[in-house]
Amino acid sequence: MRAIIGAKLLASKAAQPTDKPFEIWDSRLSGFVVRVQPSGARSYYAQFGRHRRVALGKVGELTPDEARERCQQVLGNVAHGRTPLEGLTGDSNDLTLGEFVADDYTPWLRTHRPKGADDTLAKLKRSFGDWYGRPLSGISIEDVDRWRTRRIGAGASAATVTRYMMTLSGVLARAVKLRKIAENAARQVERPTIDRTPKVRYLDSAEEKRLRTALSERDKGMRMARESANKWRTARKEEPLPPLPHYGDHLTPAVLLSMNTGMRRGELLALRWANVDIKGKQITIEGSTAKTHQTRHIPLNDEAIDVLLQWKEQAPEGERVFPIDTSFKTAWGALLERAGIAKFRWHDLRHHFASRLVQAGVPLNTVRELLGHGSMAMTLRYAHLAPDQKHEAVAMLGRVRS
Repeated sequence: MRAIIGAKLLASKAAQPTDKPFEIWDSRLSGFVVRVQPSGARSYYAQFGRHRRVALGKVGELTPDEARERCQQVLGNVAHGRTPLEGLTGDSNDLTLGEFVADDYTPWLRTHRPKGADDTLAKLKRSFGDWYGRPLSGISIEDVDRWRTRRIGAGASAATVTRYMMTLSGVLARAVKLRKIAENAARQVERPTIDRTPKVRYLDSAEEKRLRTALSERDKGMRMARESANKWRTARKEEPLPPLPHYGDHLTPAVLLSMNTGMRRGELLALRWANVDIKGKQITIEGSTAKTHQTRHIPLNDEAIDVLLQWKEQAPEGERVFPIDTSFKTAWGALLERAGIAKFRWHDLRHHFASRLVQAGVPLNTVRELLGHGSMAMTLRYAHLAPDQKHEAVAMLGRVRS
């Protein structure tokens, strides 16, 4: 549709939302566009080239004349080889993505998202480091879309591509809020479709038995080695090392606690004895250490309580339950090899916890609360593990007919 974009048009029925998005092209200025969304959002755009455009602002925030003037400036910038938004974003027209990340986004991220800041910045550098020299205002929808297509074509999974797009979107959203740019280009690009109910990796009964046996044998070997070392030290009148009454080291209690609580690895390593209530049979995960930044409480079963009591008796003194700075990677890999278990990550212990609960008939919403999921969508991946309920539901159809 072509018409003069003005206050009269925007107030008319022709510019009101429908069940599908549509655009109105200005008949006076080529490249000046209003896009109307079914949600009711209406935005001004400047179109230049076949597939390139930038957002100028929203209807209501800018008058049609103000938006048209901005469009003329954008088109002039493009015609003279300048970045499209030069002169429209204050003193930020030459600001590069790398400069914004270093000077604005990193300090904000470390203050408000300290837990995942390093990982986020690493992901940004890894996937968009070659964009760091670009003007922030020059990152377009087309740039992000081409990046998405290229990564999918190279074999990256939909989940991986989506994760990195969201990381970039977080940076651009911050830039929009600070009025460094007018539009978050990453938000406008369609994300790959993700399978929300993928196959979940958990231990079957035979694998769990082998894992527990491997842990027990590992602890036994480490205790025997410690006893032998202490005999050697005693014979030479040296001070013996602390005994190992229950476990060889932190690995067994960490694995068993994960299997019985579903805690994330980061939550496990950050757990403090002050948040362990043995008498009340409960662990508190503080919001500052949780992925969703929400505090939650996890009940403790008998095995988890026994593990914590034994580990507290043996563990080094300190505030943290597991006063280590490693990620279990080396010991975990060796344990899995010893148990003959393949393709099982540490995070899959969390899946194992949830899977056993669902198989036992625990409602999905209860599982969601125990896992600390922000939405039911994440928990639904375990729904298929309750087959008896589905069979019973389908069987009811036969009973209704009879």
